[in-house]
Amino acid sequence: MIKEKVAIFWFRRDLRLEDNAGLYHALKSGFKVLPIFIFDRNILDKLENKNDQRVEFIHKALTDIQEQLLSFGSSLLIMYGYPTEIWENLMSDFEIAEVFTNHDYEKYAIERDTQIGAMLNANGIPFHTFKDQTIFEKNEVLSGAKTPYTVFTPYSRKWKESLNEFYLKSYATEKYHHNFIITDLFKLPTLEDINFVETGSVFPKKELQEELIKKYDETRDIPSILGTSRLSVHLRFGTVSIRKLVRKAIVLNEKWLNELIWRDFYMNILFHFPHINEGRAFRKEYDNIIWRNNVAEFQKWCEGKTGYPIVDAGMRELNATGFMHNRVRMVAASFLIKHLLIDWRWGEAYFAEKLMDFDFSANNGGWQWASSSGCDAAPYFRIFNPTSQTQKFDPELKYIKKWIPELNSFEYPRPIVEHAFARERVLKAYKDVLDKK
Repeated sequence: MIKEKVAIFWFRRDLRLEDNAGLYHALKSGFKVLPIFIFDRNILDKLENKNDQRVEFIHKALTDIQEQLLSFGSSLLIMYGYPTEIWENLMSDFEIAEVFTNHDYEKYAIERDTQIGAMLNANGIPFHTFKDQTIFEKNEVLSGAKTPYTVFTPYSRKWKESLNEFYLKSYATEKYHHNFIITDLFKLPTLEDINFVETGSVFPKKELQEELIKKYDETRDIPSILGTSRLSVHLRFGTVSIRKLVRKAIVLNEKWLNELIWRDFYMNILFHFPHINEGRAFRKEYDNIIWRNNVAEFQKWCEGKTGYPIVDAGMRELNATGFMHNRVRMVAASFLIKHLLIDWRWGEAYFAEKLMDFDFSANNGGWQWASSSGCDAAPYFRIFNPTSQTQKFDPELKYIKKWIPELNSFEYPRPIVEHAFARERVLKAYKDVLDKK
């Protein structure tokens, strides 16, 4: 058992040693640093699928961190349980001087950190948190009137104007690796130990493909090719540094830089407009839409059996891999909401369950964009036509045929609804509500 006073660094959405803000400050605290990770049962117990790829991705990232720490003579302490109980045990088992971690912006995380911070402070232990997963957060990018932006273009303009070397500089954690605690090996729990199983998934590499990014603006909307970075899962769990990627984006491709800025934008919205954390529309009048919510049609959408090939291919890709191309995400989301008149929250929840790169702020932002209820959203009368989207982005049906081998057979279902009819139906449903506001 470690007898000396230690600083604890708590890994969460920042699963890397390199350029990690909170870890940097912990390593410079003057105390030896004990790194920990908690498999949080408040989160894991809600996951019905025990072969969840995200849990496996986290486990793999932690294994990588453990291998690096072993080379310094240190070890990662990983626990499974409820954070409050775990922190009570940590305070009993170790002489804790300070605790360091990085900000998280989601509702549960804020509540958890408030509770843990109060518990630590009551025991005379400072709890320090730092910005790490965004370039700008909270009130760092505001309008001239000191109000939060709700439209992306002026936000991105101010974001770029505010950017300087200070915000992009890496945290040189590598200079302080000698400040990790020297300890015997802590046992790394298996997936089975935390009641999950291996999926055998092959995860996207975290190395940036620079040649691909240089052509990103030309290739990003074509689902049949590898035309996007596929780094979203790494950004979600912090296995790559956002500062490093933004430095690259500035040099390689402004369109890709804008995609990274969208992450900050949606987290900014989440911070300033917490009612979206409660399952409500950003534009509150849209909560009055009367949805059909046909369960059988929702199930067909989930299974990729709507009779609209571009939608079905996307849903099958999602179900099989945990990934869906972003252009197809927009088409599939629009179809559920505006062709089937099903509440966007149903689709949001399904994506939250299935997407390997699920991030609440981006997922909520995307679904509210598609439903026209969000900030800077598509107008309610913008309704994607799946046929024209196919003609534009998958004209040779390469993507569609990959996921729908029965496309030209009697096995493939007829369209669940006729496009022109669906369009008129949803326009009326929206107008009936919005004309009354």
